[in-house]
Amino acid sequence: MRAILLATTVIAALPAAAQDSADTRFELGQIIVTGTPPDAGLAIGDDSAGQQAIETFNRNTLDDAASLIPGVTAGNSGGSRNERLLFVRGFDRFQVPLSVDGIRVYLPADNRLDYGRFLTPDIAGIQVAKGYASVLDGPGAMGGAVNLVTRKPGQPLEAEARAVLNLGRDGGYSGYTAFALLGTRQDDWYAQASFAQNFQDHWDLPAGFTPTVNEDGGARDFSRTRDWRVNAKAGFTPNATDEYALSYTRQEGSKNAPLHLTDTSNVSLRNWSWPYWNIEGAYFLSTTALGEAATLKTRAYYNAYRNLLRSWDNRSQTTQTLARAFDSPYDDTAYGGSAELAVRTGPANTLALAVHYRHDQHNESQTSRPGLAGATPEPVQRSAERNWSIALEDRLALTPALTLTLGASYDWRDLDAAQEYGVPPGGTGASRLFSFPLRNAEAWNAQGRLDWTAGATRLHASVSSRARFPTLFERFSSQFGTAESNPDLRPERATNFELGGTHSRGPVRLSGALFYSRLNDALVSVRTAANLNRRENYGTADYYGGEVSLDATLTPSLEAGLNCGYIHRDFDTGTPPAGGLIRPFRLTDVPAHKGFAWLSWAPLAGVEFVPSIEFASDRTTVTLASANGLAPVYYQTGDYVIAGLRIDYAILPQVTLGAGVRNLLDAGYTVTDGFPEQGRSLFATLRARY
Repeated sequence: MRAILLATTVIAALPAAAQDSADTRFELGQIIVTGTPPDAGLAIGDDSAGQQAIETFNRNTLDDAASLIPGVTAGNSGGSRNERLLFVRGFDRFQVPLSVDGIRVYLPADNRLDYGRFLTPDIAGIQVAKGYASVLDGPGAMGGAVNLVTRKPGQPLEAEARAVLNLGRDGGYSGYTAFALLGTRQDDWYAQASFAQNFQDHWDLPAGFTPTVNEDGGARDFSRTRDWRVNAKAGFTPNATDEYALSYTRQEGSKNAPLHLTDTSNVSLRNWSWPYWNIEGAYFLSTTALGEAATLKTRAYYNAYRNLLRSWDNRSQTTQTLARAFDSPYDDTAYGGSAELAVRTGPANTLALAVHYRHDQHNESQTSRPGLAGATPEPVQRSAERNWSIALEDRLALTPALTLTLGASYDWRDLDAAQEYGVPPGGTGASRLFSFPLRNAEAWNAQGRLDWTAGATRLHASVSSRARFPTLFERFSSQFGTAESNPDLRPERATNFELGGTHSRGPVRLSGALFYSRLNDALVSVRTAANLNRRENYGTADYYGGEVSLDATLTPSLEAGLNCGYIHRDFDTGTPPAGGLIRPFRLTDVPAHKGFAWLSWAPLAGVEFVPSIEFASDRTTVTLASANGLAPVYYQTGDYVIAGLRIDYAILPQVTLGAGVRNLLDAGYTVTDGFPEQGRSLFATLRARY
């Protein structure tokens, strides 16, 4: 923190430099999104949010920042994991891939990504493809895709530092966020390094919170987290068309998990913590013009994922001697790459071919009751998969105003190893290392889109049918002895339809979309004759709704924006075979209505006021199943409206002080059963740029 403040002072002492008007997004790291981004500034796009909006609204983690975008909802997994989630038009983290600079972030065992671990102060923006995600960007995008785009320098010398002091409901210290960047852009090369850290000592519950058996109010118990990330990037640009870049990223985190407010069952209440949750990656990205008619883009990467889940005897988190206690480390790797060749086959036609490959390996070795003398880890259990995708896309200009894009891909997965330690299914005797049956999988995908442009008006219609393969967890996890494996799970599939458009008239920009998604072979939990849960492909679902966004520059000193969306979801669990029973099931976590509105007013030079409102209707949540085996109960959490305010003052052209508040009225609200959200919080910021 002191280093960031020192860097801010140094930057403030430097002479001001004119900001580069060029986009400082890392172009090689972008995916294909079909919406129209707004002009640079505070406005939030149909499918993107830029750094200025992320910073202004103090959204320092991915879940919080992406929820600014219409059709994207942040949530909380609740339970013992207490992870932050994202839903894109109702599709969850298993159905919407996450990428950084177009390179997939995938946890090989279960892909249970905690979006609260991904920091945003050092990125250029967030892209979200909703429904229609180009097959050229890789497999798995059943319901869309989320991509973090990093920055690259735009000037010969570029430096920035930011510090945010986070305060609780009554002004007490609750943590800080820090960011620093240094870069240079020369005629034929560039280099950049950045650092971001977010430390949360705790967060506060609203003043009106009523204490419970597990939570006495005030500072939320076990809400402490720490995350930091470093990124270094170097690029070579020998001419106007070609670019070659190397990038290295390392992020480390640790977190705890707040407890359910009222659950005291020794079966469902778990005291879990993650002493480390780390990701490391090295990437190579390039684009090369092959003559005047062809372009080759490549990506190669290596990622390492390491985390430790620690289960304690009780909430004191000091001993691990009971049967429920364990240490479960994951040591995972992924490597692969892609190549995309685009060829202009005529004055109105471009044909693109893309090939993707990824190898995932998962290693785990749990130690039960590690607090006891003589406790030893299990044998290392290894799982390994190879994933391939080959995609073809043709873009044809039918007329100067009308463009048709058709795409198709074929994905396949080879399962090379799937080991477990325990008693094999249907077996008896002592625990031992065994292998699940190895099953491969394949899937076809197809999509088409029409775009019509006339002046400031753009309309589009699209259809996309995409599949995603189940994770190792979904196929093989015993879920602490409550489930049995199903190696033959098939891919889920969603067919997405959309009609939408944008129109600009002077300082006003309006956009909207209507969508419908049909899910087939969706996974449901079937209760077997052995009284265990087993995932099967029996479900179908219908998601439909609409979104609208409006932003306007009302006067040179007054801007405003609004986006809102509606979604309705129906799920049919289907009919299991004789002897099976499908557990009661309803879709949860996504409100029917959700929106965000803001106003930016600059009454004086260097002074800016930004009030905002976030609102959402009821969403369905579910209680934990009781220790007596009673069926879970579904209910509505209640709607909420959250007000915010930020005030900035530029004390120098390159130095800005700011202060703000979120949840101004200290509203109490919940998005998942037993886990209330944060009450009022304050923050103070200092930013310097050169």
